[in-house]
Amino acid sequence: MSESGLDPKKIASLTEAQQEIYRNRTGKSAEEYKRAVEVMPGGVPSSFQMMDPWPVYLTEGKGSQVWDVDGNQYTDFHAGFGVMVIGHANPTIGEAVKARIDQSTHFAAPTNDSIEVAEELKKRFGLPHWRFINSGTEATMDAVHLARGATGRDMILKVEGSYHGHHDAVMVSVAPPLEQIGTRENPIAVPYGEGTPKALTDLTHTVPFNNVDALKAVLENIGDQVAGMIVEPAMMNINIIPPKDGYLQAVRELTQQYGIKLIFDEVKTGATMSHGGATGYYGVTPDMITLAKATCGGYPGGSIGMSDEIAQLVEDDRVKQYGTFNGNPLVMAAAKAALTEVLTEEAYVELNEKNEYLKGRCQEIIDKYGLPAYTEGIGAKGCVIFSPERIYEYRDYAEYVDAELSTLGWLYHMNNGIFMTPGVEEEWTLSVFHTEQDLDNYANAFELFARDVTA
Repeated sequence: MSESGLDPKKIASLTEAQQEIYRNRTGKSAEEYKRAVEVMPGGVPSSFQMMDPWPVYLTEGKGSQVWDVDGNQYTDFHAGFGVMVIGHANPTIGEAVKARIDQSTHFAAPTNDSIEVAEELKKRFGLPHWRFINSGTEATMDAVHLARGATGRDMILKVEGSYHGHHDAVMVSVAPPLEQIGTRENPIAVPYGEGTPKALTDLTHTVPFNNVDALKAVLENIGDQVAGMIVEPAMMNINIIPPKDGYLQAVRELTQQYGIKLIFDEVKTGATMSHGGATGYYGVTPDMITLAKATCGGYPGGSIGMSDEIAQLVEDDRVKQYGTFNGNPLVMAAAKAALTEVLTEEAYVELNEKNEYLKGRCQEIIDKYGLPAYTEGIGAKGCVIFSPERIYEYRDYAEYVDAELSTLGWLYHMNNGIFMTPGVEEEWTLSVFHTEQDLDNYANAFELFARDVTA
């Protein structure tokens, strides 16, 4: 038996059987993959889309459902990595975008919609000033620039295990081997892949999540050199890890004490956790907030919220914040419709109720079959964490989470009509279109997995 109490040979045998089912269900995706690898590395536009043995190539989405090139229908719990909280082909978004298309798709000049979106974000998140960009990566990249410009310092502090986009300042200690990262009180930053010069990696220091003492220890050594600390208020790249009570408040107090600009990366949490994102949910206000994904109604865009002090740097052009497609009229039309007509306060009440229902169903199954796992979730996002111990930070995750069980669970869902994110560390995202039957379908697929793996 493994440490989980489950038979590793059975897990391996079930995984092999489910992989064969996956291959047989997705033959046309295999054909598309053979074409794609000739012109795209890995056969995908982004490495996050890679799956073993090949990705599923989709053709259509409507409401909570998606279809692949083989004609398989799935209930979508992937939601484009959390983007499609508004659901697929949402008519409210479609009408807004179609109206804008008839009036031109790009100006590189401001529109009324950009003002209204900024006003809505100010109302939701509490920061007075907003600028637009084209992705979560651009949002965090600009936030790092602004923190450095505001303080005259170079160093950035980030949390181990958090992903904040693919730029040099934050491609550090995203998924590092435990033997390379030092102690909690004296962590070592590890580059995430090749291509980042050591001189740049050396400017980013790391701390474990949910550990105030470790943060204090690091700040006692380098606090006066740190420009900004970037943190997901709830970690959402290694399943879901909420902050301990008082943790975010302590981070806010310590960053203020050392003159460090606090950046909340709300790319994942901002339009999924609550009407006011994690900032409103936890009641802690940073110096900057970065948004993207679900805030733009299924279109590629993002934004940065900032304090008066930070905004003055931009207005004075002391820190450069440019972009040809910033505030693109199509994106602004979609964002306005999403934020003001679809993702209302009432919508978040319903999303949270759905999430609690699904978490409850999954936890009942975990308890029934004695799985080494538990459920976690907030707002529209949730997950099953395959760990016998509760996870509070990356080091816990790397030590305890069972990747083989996670992979097998993913296969069972995909093979039973539940479309999930390709990474075993990811989570489900609900949309405004998900029904109770959709949630039951997810739970039923999960119970098939639980029954077989414990038989």
